Amino acid sequence: MKKPKYKRFSPPKGKAKVLLFDIETAPILAHVWGLWENNVGLNQIVCDWHLLSWSAKWLGSPDSQVMYMDQRNAKNVEDDKSLLGELWHLLDEAEVVITQNGKHFDQRKVQARFVINKFDPHSSYKHIDLKCEAQRLFGFPSHKLEYMTDKLNKKYKKLKHKNFPGHELWVECLKGNPLAWDEMETYNKYDVLALEELYNNIAPWGININFNVFHDEEEHVCKCGSKEHIKNGFYRTNMGKFQKYKCKSCGAESRDRHNLFSKEKKDSLKQHVPR
Repeated sequence: MKKPKYKRFSPPKGKAKVLLFDIETAPILAHVWGLWENNVGLNQIVCDWHLLSWSAKWLGSPDSQVMYMDQRNAKNVEDDKSLLGELWHLLDEAEVVITQNGKHFDQRKVQARFVINKFDPHSSYKHIDLKCEAQRLFGFPSHKLEYMTDKLNKKYKKLKHKNFPGHELWVECLKGNPLAWDEMETYNKYDVLALEELYNNIAPWGININFNVFHDEEEHVCKCGSKEHIKNGFYRTNMGKFQKYKCKSCGAESRDRHNLFSKEKKDSLKQHVPR
């Protein structure tokens, strides 16, 4: 029996359109004459890489609304155009995208398949790569999803393969093994759920996107979606004093752009001239 077509969910109303996504790709198959230090020529490639599956979720949507597609029912597993088409529409709608190592891998891989399959460029978006953000903010011994979700997440952690360990999962999926495809689906979906929980854990520490610009109302909205803040001291520059706020929900800090110094105080300020 064929697996039913996936259901595309809409982003939560009244919030920024923030998409989390993760892809799984097929390996390149090639003729080689050794196990180490292979320099594979183009004429040695038997089958090029392509998309095997993807999973995606709108930030803040219910956990049950994880979207997923794979190639298990494709007539030709190498033809991933239908798979790409659905992902293209999601990326085209997104205002912000969240990935793990996506700037180096997922985004570039997907765009390579898009251009090969003659897709037009999708709409632009802001990109939050949690690996890059974690490297900037924290001195963890590893910034891999497995390590960070193990240390920081309570509900969703990156899964290990059970029935088909390591490379065997990809081999069995390419053979059409339905049990392997089921495990790939669970594995891919969990990556996105774990990614969302990890984002919520580290975002208050300094993700450099002002989510307030994605809301038209004048009331300040935190990156977590909360509108409840408390005053939390002042931020001072060489020429000004600005009110700081702390989100009552996630603890993230924000500040006013209005300089609290009077005109007379601002006129009295003098900059030291560096020597």
